[in-house]
Amino acid sequence: MSKSNTSENATLDANLRAVDPSYRSNANRYIALHTADPGDAGTAVTSECAFGDYARVAVTAATGFTAAAAGSSSNTAEISFPECTSGSELVTYVSIVTTASGAGDIIYSGALTASRTISSGITGRFAIGGLTITED
Repeated sequence: MSKSNTSENATLDANLRAVDPSYRSNANRYIALHTADPGDAGTAVTSECAFGDYARVAVTAATGFTAAAAGSSSNTAEISFPECTSGSELVTYVSIVTTASGAGDIIYSGALTASRTISSGITGRFAIGGLTITED
């Protein structure tokens, strides 16, 4: 996964200027699905899925990801999206964003290792450890 421009700037400010990003104290991060690359300058709604009953999934910031080791962290529990009730979309990207809805900032985004079509009756999910964020 790569950082968005917003996240890159926030990291520089935190590391070099001791300025915390505005979202750091939020209790949750949110996982969003996308039909195309939201890009480094995109927001949470850029190419975001819109199938029936789609919603971002909250992950508790303090416990939702493993402690970073070797420049990597992954989800500690299954991340399960609401079951699709209508429509069909090919999901190709995932992002970690700052808001439950609307044009929040993307912290990280990346391509799925395999695209997935989500249609009626299908629930998108990431198994424990299935969503890995790596810094390079």
